[in-house]
Amino acid sequence: MRILLTGANGYIGLRLLPQLLELGHEVICAVRDKNRLAVNKELRKKIEVVEIDFLEKPVIPESIKNIDIAYYLIHSMTGSTKDFDSQESQAAKNFNTIMEGTSVKQVIYLSGIVNEEKLSKHLKSRKQVEDILYKGNYNTTVLRAAIIVGSGSSSFEIIRDLCEKLPVMVTPTWVKTKCQPIAIRDVLQFLTGVIGNDQCYNKSFDIGGPDILSYKKMMQQYAEVRELNLWIIDVPFLSPKISSYWLYFVTSTSYKLALNLVDSMRIEVISNDKRLQEILDLHPISYKEAIKLAFFKIEQNQVVSSWKDSMSSGRFRKDLNQYIQVPTFGCVKDEQSIKVENPEEVLERIWAIGGQRGWYYGNWLWKIRGYMDKLFGGVGLRRGRTHPTQIAAGDSLDFWRVLLADKEEKRLLLFAEMKVPGEAWLEFEIDENNILHQTATFRPKGIWGRLYWYTMLPFHYFIFDGMINRIAKGDN
Repeated sequence: MRILLTGANGYIGLRLLPQLLELGHEVICAVRDKNRLAVNKELRKKIEVVEIDFLEKPVIPESIKNIDIAYYLIHSMTGSTKDFDSQESQAAKNFNTIMEGTSVKQVIYLSGIVNEEKLSKHLKSRKQVEDILYKGNYNTTVLRAAIIVGSGSSSFEIIRDLCEKLPVMVTPTWVKTKCQPIAIRDVLQFLTGVIGNDQCYNKSFDIGGPDILSYKKMMQQYAEVRELNLWIIDVPFLSPKISSYWLYFVTSTSYKLALNLVDSMRIEVISNDKRLQEILDLHPISYKEAIKLAFFKIEQNQVVSSWKDSMSSGRFRKDLNQYIQVPTFGCVKDEQSIKVENPEEVLERIWAIGGQRGWYYGNWLWKIRGYMDKLFGGVGLRRGRTHPTQIAAGDSLDFWRVLLADKEEKRLLLFAEMKVPGEAWLEFEIDENNILHQTATFRPKGIWGRLYWYTMLPFHYFIFDGMINRIAKGDN
């Protein structure tokens, strides 16, 4: 079948894409920016890519007019605490308008479990999108899930952050809220299993794993699997706002996402039916097994996407192509260059920069800068990187965003998403004479921007000089 995959650059979309190809389907990936589709060259050869912004005026690309199936995987929760629900509603309406000009027969939507009378803003929005999609001129299939457990998912990574970093936790009362986690493997089986299945047309199904657990129990079972010592003390006086700040400072999440998550964590999300399991004859795995599978992926460096790579997890949410041309006018720069003996080895070190590997020189200073960034509402260093040695345009890299990663041109260009009074770029390039060029460019905003740059100059001198020397010579 010919399938349109919206939200193709999201966590679920990138996990679903290879599954659809393995099943023999033709896939068109709908993204806002083609350059940000984080798939390798071999996979890109097997798909079509189309640019559609579902928040803009609907335009129907010619290539999607003859589709059979469409996946609706568009969510806006990470980007706003106030208007994400109106954005999600508008995107769904625009999607319906676009689908009117296609031959689509079935739309599959991954939503959230909405069985409680009192819902969070997040879950209300998911239900509202369902209602809009049901008005479309196609057969609608809605799968409702609670927490999805898998390497790179927001829920799993937040639990991982908490348990790995805090052997003793003082937690709010929402840790007693119950939910029904499901492994990403099972979510993908459900998503592919309903394709063209008329028993699933115009119906909504809950999907969940076999375990109903409180968030506290989920953290305790995570600790058991990881063989960690963990003590959890829950107290009644931590407000939702304080809880959000707590999640923000301890984990890799942004504050906006933390606020929306805490709002949702107060609502029980438990499945009411097993109809789809029976229709598809699927048997979801346990929460502990899901954790073990997630760590198998992590240990094999197979995390294909992370929620932390979302554009909204950083400072800029617009098209980053506008930043790929590094400006010269009105900028200040730190330029370093050095002759390298083995450019291929140097290139590998450049491609491994950040994350657990660090920045080769003055890592403690980078960490302090990360803590300061978090303190002032930035992303800090905790996003790390998805893969220790592979990197692509659009990836997050600590508090940077990758604009360009071209090994053939031997060039890596990063754009700062930390809190700075201006705009900053960091570029590495090896020229035809095997000279490594390292350039930090800053376009200050007003007098405070210039004051910031000149205040940081003494640190830049040591950090950038030490960094290029260690990258060139391979010293750790």
